[in-house]
Amino acid sequence: MSYTLYGSPKSRTFRVMWMMEELGQEYDLVPAAPQSDEIRAVSPLGKVPALKAGDEVIPDSSAILTYLADKHGALTAPAGTVARAKQDAMTFRILDDIEAQLWTAARHSFILPEGERVAEVKPTCRAEYQRNVDKLMAEVDGPFLMGETFTIPDIILTHLANWAISAKFPEPSADFAAYLKRTRARPAFKAARDKQ
Repeated sequence: MSYTLYGSPKSRTFRVMWMMEELGQEYDLVPAAPQSDEIRAVSPLGKVPALKAGDEVIPDSSAILTYLADKHGALTAPAGTVARAKQDAMTFRILDDIEAQLWTAARHSFILPEGERVAEVKPTCRAEYQRNVDKLMAEVDGPFLMGETFTIPDIILTHLANWAISAKFPEPSADFAAYLKRTRARPAFKAARDKQ
Protein backbone atom coordinates (compact mmCIF):
# COMPACT_ATOMS: atom_id res chain seq x y z
CA MET A 1 0.00 0.00 0.00
CA SER A 2 1.36 3.40 -0.93
CA TYR A 3 0.57 6.37 1.30
CA THR A 4 0.55 10.06 0.44
CA LEU A 5 -0.07 12.52 3.24
CA TYR A 6 -1.31 16.02 2.47
CA GLY A 7 -0.88 18.81 5.00
CA SER A 8 1.53 20.85 7.04
CA PRO A 9 3.69 19.35 9.81
CA LYS A 10 2.70 22.33 12.01
CA SER A 11 -0.93 21.18 11.95
CA ARG A 12 -2.82 18.01 12.88
CA THR A 13 -0.81 16.43 10.06
CA PHE A 14 1.93 15.89 12.64
CA ARG A 15 -0.25 13.27 14.34
CA VAL A 16 -0.30 11.18 11.19
CA MET A 17 3.42 11.65 10.63
CA TRP A 18 4.05 10.38 14.15
CA MET A 19 1.74 7.39 13.59
CA MET A 20 3.55 6.53 10.35
CA GLU A 21 6.86 6.61 12.21
CA GLU A 22 5.46 4.40 14.99
CA LEU A 23 4.26 1.90 12.38
CA GLY A 24 7.43 2.05 10.31
CA GLN A 25 5.45 2.97 7.21
CA GLU A 26 6.85 4.93 4.30
CA TYR A 27 4.84 7.88 3.02
CA ASP A 28 5.16 10.88 0.78
CA LEU A 29 4.36 14.26 2.34
CA VAL A 30 2.75 16.81 0.03
CA PRO A 31 2.81 20.29 1.58
CA ALA A 32 -0.74 21.66 1.60
CA ALA A 33 -2.36 24.47 3.57
CA PRO A 34 -6.02 24.35 4.64
CA GLN A 35 -8.37 25.31 1.80
CA SER A 36 -5.47 25.38 -0.67
CA ASP A 37 -5.75 24.11 -4.23
CA GLU A 38 -3.43 21.23 -3.28
CA ILE A 39 -5.73 19.90 -0.57
CA ARG A 40 -8.97 20.61 -2.45
CA ALA A 41 -7.64 18.55 -5.35
CA VAL A 42 -7.85 15.44 -3.14
CA SER A 43 -10.41 16.38 -0.48
CA PRO A 44 -13.38 18.71 -1.10
CA LEU A 45 -13.44 19.47 2.65
CA GLY A 46 -10.29 21.50 2.17
CA LYS A 47 -9.05 20.45 5.61
CA VAL A 48 -5.65 19.02 6.50
CA PRO A 49 -4.53 16.37 6.88
CA ALA A 50 -5.81 14.03 4.21
CA LEU A 51 -4.29 10.63 3.54
CA LYS A 52 -4.31 8.98 0.14
CA ALA A 53 -4.15 5.22 0.71
CA GLY A 54 -3.88 3.60 -2.69
CA ASP A 55 -6.70 5.21 -4.67
CA GLU A 56 -8.80 6.21 -1.64
CA VAL A 57 -8.61 9.47 0.31
CA ILE A 58 -9.30 9.62 4.04
CA PRO A 59 -9.85 13.06 5.66
CA ASP A 60 -9.60 13.93 9.38
CA SER A 61 -6.57 13.12 11.53
CA SER A 62 -8.45 10.96 14.06
CA ALA A 63 -10.07 8.89 11.30
CA ILE A 64 -6.68 8.46 9.64
CA LEU A 65 -5.02 7.36 12.90
CA THR A 66 -7.79 4.81 13.53
CA TYR A 67 -7.58 3.48 9.98
CA LEU A 68 -3.80 3.07 10.15
CA ALA A 69 -3.86 1.48 13.60
CA ASP A 70 -6.53 -1.03 12.55
CA LYS A 71 -4.87 -1.77 9.21
CA HIS A 72 -1.44 -2.38 10.72
CA GLY A 73 -2.63 -3.90 14.02
CA ALA A 74 -0.74 -1.55 16.32
CA LEU A 75 -1.33 1.33 18.77
CA THR A 76 -4.92 0.27 19.33
CA ALA A 77 -7.09 -2.28 21.06
CA PRO A 78 -8.87 -4.62 18.63
CA ALA A 79 -12.13 -3.36 17.14
CA GLY A 80 -15.22 -4.83 18.80
CA THR A 81 -13.62 -5.21 22.24
CA VAL A 82 -14.46 -3.39 25.47
CA ALA A 83 -10.84 -2.20 25.57
CA ARG A 84 -11.38 -0.56 22.17
CA ALA A 85 -14.60 1.08 23.33
CA LYS A 86 -12.74 2.52 26.33
CA GLN A 87 -9.91 3.69 24.08
CA ASP A 88 -12.40 5.34 21.71
CA ALA A 89 -14.13 6.99 24.67
CA MET A 90 -10.76 8.41 25.74
CA THR A 91 -10.09 9.70 22.22
CA PHE A 92 -13.51 11.36 21.97
CA ARG A 93 -13.10 12.87 25.43
CA ILE A 94 -9.76 14.42 24.46
CA LEU A 95 -11.24 15.83 21.25
CA ASP A 96 -14.35 17.17 22.99
CA ASP A 97 -12.88 18.47 26.24
CA ILE A 98 -9.30 19.45 25.37
CA GLU A 99 -8.91 20.00 21.64
CA ALA A 100 -12.16 21.96 21.48
CA GLN A 101 -10.69 24.60 23.81
CA LEU A 102 -7.61 25.07 21.64
CA TRP A 103 -9.68 25.13 18.44
CA THR A 104 -12.12 27.70 19.82
CA ALA A 105 -9.26 29.95 20.94
CA ALA A 106 -7.59 29.59 17.52
CA ARG A 107 -10.81 30.45 15.70
CA HIS A 108 -11.16 33.63 17.75
CA SER A 109 -7.48 34.51 17.25
CA PHE A 110 -6.87 34.16 13.51
CA ILE A 111 -9.28 31.78 11.75
CA LEU A 112 -12.62 33.59 11.82
CA PRO A 113 -13.05 36.87 9.94
CA GLU A 114 -11.84 39.67 12.19
CA GLY A 115 -15.33 41.08 12.76
CA GLU A 116 -16.55 37.69 14.09
CA ARG A 117 -13.75 37.13 16.61
CA VAL A 118 -14.52 37.45 20.32
CA ALA A 119 -11.21 37.76 22.16
CA GLU A 120 -12.99 37.57 25.53
CA VAL A 121 -13.61 33.81 25.09
CA LYS A 122 -9.90 32.96 25.11
CA PRO A 123 -9.29 33.16 28.88
CA THR A 124 -12.24 30.82 29.40
CA CYS A 125 -10.79 28.39 26.85
CA ARG A 126 -7.44 28.42 28.68
CA ALA A 127 -9.05 27.80 32.07
CA GLU A 128 -11.27 25.01 30.75
CA TYR A 129 -8.34 23.38 28.98
CA GLN A 130 -6.38 23.35 32.24
CA ARG A 131 -9.29 21.93 34.26
CA ASN A 132 -9.93 19.19 31.73
CA VAL A 133 -6.28 18.17 31.43
CA ASP A 134 -5.86 18.10 35.22
CA LYS A 135 -8.99 15.97 35.63
CA LEU A 136 -7.80 13.55 32.96
CA MET A 137 -4.32 13.23 34.46
CA ALA A 138 -5.82 12.50 37.88
CA GLU A 139 -7.54 9.45 36.36
CA VAL A 140 -4.56 8.02 34.46
CA ASP A 141 -3.24 4.78 35.96
CA GLY A 142 -0.15 3.89 34.01
CA PRO A 143 2.60 5.42 31.97
CA PHE A 144 0.10 6.04 29.14
CA LEU A 145 -3.56 6.97 28.92
CA MET A 146 -4.74 3.39 28.44
CA GLY A 147 -2.30 1.90 30.97
CA GLU A 148 0.87 0.18 29.86
CA THR A 149 0.19 0.47 26.13
CA PHE A 150 0.83 3.54 23.99
CA THR A 151 -2.22 4.14 21.78
CA ILE A 152 -3.95 6.65 19.48
CA PRO A 153 -5.16 8.96 22.29
CA ASP A 154 -1.56 9.41 23.45
CA ILE A 155 -0.60 10.77 20.04
CA ILE A 156 -3.54 13.17 20.03
CA LEU A 157 -3.05 14.44 23.58
CA THR A 158 0.69 14.98 23.13
CA HIS A 159 0.08 16.88 19.91
CA LEU A 160 -2.47 19.06 21.72
CA ALA A 161 0.05 19.81 24.46
CA ASN A 162 2.48 21.00 21.79
CA TRP A 163 -0.27 23.13 20.25
CA ALA A 164 -1.06 24.57 23.71
CA ILE A 165 2.53 25.77 24.09
CA SER A 166 2.39 27.76 20.85
CA ALA A 167 -1.04 29.12 21.86
CA LYS A 168 0.35 30.28 25.23
CA PHE A 169 -2.01 28.08 27.22
CA PRO A 170 -1.15 27.18 30.85
CA GLU A 171 2.06 25.31 31.54
CA PRO A 172 1.56 21.59 32.17
CA SER A 173 1.17 20.37 35.74
CA ALA A 174 3.88 18.09 37.17
CA ASP A 175 1.86 14.95 36.32
CA PHE A 176 1.14 16.13 32.79
CA ALA A 177 4.77 17.19 32.26
CA ALA A 178 5.96 13.73 33.38
CA TYR A 179 3.50 12.07 31.00
CA LEU A 180 4.64 14.30 28.12
CA LYS A 181 8.27 13.50 28.87
CA ARG A 182 7.45 9.81 28.35
CA THR A 183 5.52 10.28 25.11
CA ARG A 184 7.98 12.77 23.60
CA ALA A 185 10.87 10.41 24.38
CA ARG A 186 9.57 7.87 21.88
CA PRO A 187 11.90 7.50 18.88
CA ALA A 188 8.96 7.84 16.47
CA PHE A 189 7.99 11.21 17.98
CA LYS A 190 11.54 12.44 17.52
CA ALA A 191 11.66 11.12 13.94
CA ALA A 192 8.42 12.89 13.04
CA ARG A 193 9.57 16.08 14.74
CA ASP A 194 12.83 15.99 12.77
CA LYS A 195 10.78 15.96 9.54
CA GLN A 196 9.07 19.23 10.45
